Amino acid sequence: MQKILDIASDNRRGLARGIYAICTAHPLVLKAALLQGLKDNTPVLIEATANQVNQFGGYTGMQPADFIPFVNAIAETVGFDRQQIIFGGDHLGPVCWVSEPAEQAMAKAKDLIRAYVAAGFKKIHLDTSMRCADDTGPLTDATVAERAAALCAVAEKTALAVFGCAELVYVVGTEVPPPGGAAEAIDDLQVTACEDVLATVEAHRKAFFQRDLSQAWERVVGLVVQPGVEFDHTSVHDYRRDDAKDLSALLSKIPNLVYEAHSTDYQPAKAYTHLIVDHFAILKVGPQLTYALREALFSLSHIEDELITKEKCSGLRQVCEDIMLASPEHWANYYPKQESQGRLYRRYSYSDRIRYYWVKPEIEQAVTCLMNNLTESSIPEPLLAQYLPQEYQAVRSKVLKPTAQALVLFHIMQVIDVYAKACWKQEV
Repeated sequence: MQKILDIASDNRRGLARGIYAICTAHPLVLKAALLQGLKDNTPVLIEATANQVNQFGGYTGMQPADFIPFVNAIAETVGFDRQQIIFGGDHLGPVCWVSEPAEQAMAKAKDLIRAYVAAGFKKIHLDTSMRCADDTGPLTDATVAERAAALCAVAEKTALAVFGCAELVYVVGTEVPPPGGAAEAIDDLQVTACEDVLATVEAHRKAFFQRDLSQAWERVVGLVVQPGVEFDHTSVHDYRRDDAKDLSALLSKIPNLVYEAHSTDYQPAKAYTHLIVDHFAILKVGPQLTYALREALFSLSHIEDELITKEKCSGLRQVCEDIMLASPEHWANYYPKQESQGRLYRRYSYSDRIRYYWVKPEIEQAVTCLMNNLTESSIPEPLLAQYLPQEYQAVRSKVLKPTAQALVLFHIMQVIDVYAKACWKQEV
């Protein structure tokens, strides 16, 4: 994990350098990320989240031991060096089982950590920030830290047993945004207070040392804080440097750490450069990637409607709507129930709850049908101009072939490229 440690060290020394984390399990998004890494000749940090991939299969059906070979197979198809892939686990803790008592949820979280570490994941986000069923009131820093240290002890023991050494790096924190964006409209967003950062760091340091994890503490590279970035269903709270200036300056007083920023999706391009310069050196992106995937696929489905007879069309947009209505468990607690607004959010919300449904067989079949239809029928340039204008310009410039998959990958890479420029090209 020397790459991440080196990046953190460089960032702390004032270099405009960071790394973005691709938080997704969708094969087309992963392929786009690896193509971007190939284009830039940089490592790619790919993180599986606890709800996507866990010991019970997650919503993708994959266990941790499945995920790394899955990604490596995609890397093989694009010629990306596997040694340049950094695998991380995001929100590893009791997050999937918070409806259960803490002891029970933590037991499952320990099994989760064992599975991730044994599979070869090296960057571990220890997320114990959420209350379990029998927790009363907000969790104290001490409780969050003690639970994180308990999970770290499992990770270290597992690494030593499986690999003979512990080369893990950790990210900790008590102020962790909800995975996938805010469920409610954002009225006000408070940047993490400096005194809270110091209290969090001290609580974790103490908990780690009490469990004889001093060596692991030296490999805690990141602290999750709220820099003032978030998104809800229809709006984005943009980064404001002045609001985070004290938080940024504070890092000079905390040895070895940089900040990890979650929910950085949908920010203006300049915000990412500012975040990196301000020591938010690890930028997490997830929903915006599958949002771009959805944008491209829905645009292609509109093109398909113009070119293919109705009987042969994939009907992708309606298939997605039908499946989401038939299986509402991934969106019902997040989106309004009113039909007009609910339909809008199911398709277009920034929180992109539709990402949970791409693995459904009916939707996979519709996507395959769509891609096949547009492979057999060439896409006229005017339709590209109408529905995929960025891709139209790239096709006209002869830098992109107008095949269905190439168009989708290009669309996703436009998102990743903004992160790449901020992290690797030092455009201050």
